[in-house]
Amino acid sequence: MAYKKTAIVSVYDKTGLLDLAKGLQENNVRILASGGTAKMIREAGFQVEDVSTITHAPEMLGGRVKTLHPAVHGGILARNLDSDEKDLQDQKIEKVDFVVCNLYPFKETVAKIGVTIPEAVEEIDIGGVTLLRAAAKNHSRVAILSDPKDYPQFLQELSADSNNEISQNLKNKLALKAFESTSDYDTAIADFFRKQYSENESQITLRYGANPHQKPAQAFISQPYDQLPFKVLSGSPGYINLLDALNSWPLVKELSGSLNLPAAASFKHVSPAGVAVGLPLNDVEKKIYFVSKIENINKSPLACAYARARGADRMSSFGDWIALSNVVDLPTAQIISTEVSDGVIAPGYEPEALALLQKKKNGKYCVLQIDPNYVPDALETRSVYGVSLQQKRNDAVITQSTFKEIVSQNKHLPEQAIIDLTVATISLKYTQSNSVCYAKNGMVIGLGAGQQSRIHCTRLAGDKADNWWFRQHPKVLAFQWAKGVKKPEKSNAIDLFVTGQIPTQEPEKQEYESKFSVVPEPLTEEERKEWLSKLNNVALSSDAFFPFPDNVYRAVRSGVKYIAAPSGSVMDKQVFGAADSFDLVYVENPFRLFHH
Repeated sequence: MAYKKTAIVSVYDKTGLLDLAKGLQENNVRILASGGTAKMIREAGFQVEDVSTITHAPEMLGGRVKTLHPAVHGGILARNLDSDEKDLQDQKIEKVDFVVCNLYPFKETVAKIGVTIPEAVEEIDIGGVTLLRAAAKNHSRVAILSDPKDYPQFLQELSADSNNEISQNLKNKLALKAFESTSDYDTAIADFFRKQYSENESQITLRYGANPHQKPAQAFISQPYDQLPFKVLSGSPGYINLLDALNSWPLVKELSGSLNLPAAASFKHVSPAGVAVGLPLNDVEKKIYFVSKIENINKSPLACAYARARGADRMSSFGDWIALSNVVDLPTAQIISTEVSDGVIAPGYEPEALALLQKKKNGKYCVLQIDPNYVPDALETRSVYGVSLQQKRNDAVITQSTFKEIVSQNKHLPEQAIIDLTVATISLKYTQSNSVCYAKNGMVIGLGAGQQSRIHCTRLAGDKADNWWFRQHPKVLAFQWAKGVKKPEKSNAIDLFVTGQIPTQEPEKQEYESKFSVVPEPLTEEERKEWLSKLNNVALSSDAFFPFPDNVYRAVRSGVKYIAAPSGSVMDKQVFGAADSFDLVYVENPFRLFHH
């Protein structure tokens, strides 16, 4: 019989196989098959030849070697070139036009409980992957079927063409599916053996994902590195811990590099609750940040940075993740040891500092050491609802020169304002959008994150900045606490006081008053207005343009003097005009800094 075309068929999943064999036979296609595939086709009464007919070599090694032969792959890889035709003629090899192949069920095997390495190894397909890759590589001539779902369309085209040709469009799509199949297969194999042979190096198993029911969960790296960029020195990080750690570390690294000052971040739910650089603390700041008992704190810029970052919004920072740009010293560790937090990431730890942190939570406190020289790939990929999204990593560099395009009439931008704008803007780069950030004294004092409306970001951040300022009011500094009141309880009571939400109904009223030995009198409206009027020279940065002047009006009420934001709104002139009406300095930021 003179066949029109030749197909090699080798499948584990035999769904639709007999319908395919019937269609191939009806179109006068020669079928070559191996092992169980050939047996099933033959027993159904269709014409089939063993692959050994062309290889002249038997299946061997328990079936592990069937199709790995020049007669097979020469026929698949041959192109319509004179040189290829000559090679085929010299070696007595015939072209293969169609390849039908799917792979051993590696994923299904390793998903079973208690699967052993030998059991997994047996499901690593060699010949099948080679068939897929060879046919897909030569898809300009060869059609590769790796999914039974594609059999009907393939047979339809095969029958519709008098020469049994398959359209190039379909061959292209089939080749892509084959490449994706081998990629997914190799990924599953690498994932299994990464867990077996590289645990705590390039892979760590997590207790669960974002929530307890989201299992399994892991952290791993598949780039050409031999290990994760961090080491676990204590505790066991969770999924959200690592999201916070791997967002907060680049923030403090970048901020420290930009200003040449130690930097710290207090992170919660993938956004900063506080960010600061290591400027000295005055006595009031030491008191409101609860670090008055830390000896010689101003001799440690890193400790000052974290005291500011943690102290900016103590309510939000409760149970935070900490990122520190420099090697952690003892004063910094002493602050951390007295606060409620989940863990810390830093490039290193002094021995005394590490020993103190490893005692926290009875040894369960999470301490990560990051490689400061690690540079992630330029492209970043994430999976959302089964769809992979990929983009270039946000490598925008924020330095003091970023703030040179001043569009307001007031052009005076002092050095401290540049520091504060740098802190605010780099913080936004790692904050869930929409976001607006207020900064003063080298620290974030108010941040509005993840709001759908820009003005709500500005209001939320402004309210937090106001609260930060009211915590420094003489009445707050004079609080007389009841014996045994803990820091979180003090923070909550202070927050109720400064926000004007002092409870008036039982039992909350009694709970509030029990924190004091002398219950303080609330601030009057006149006192609030007078104290807030003293807040000034605040810097504000926005991750995108202000669509309306209302953002400027709200910012001014919290002492904002300096604004940095991208332009691009149809209302830019009105926004700039509003800034000029208050004699603000308005800087056009060249970067939009959305982060999701």
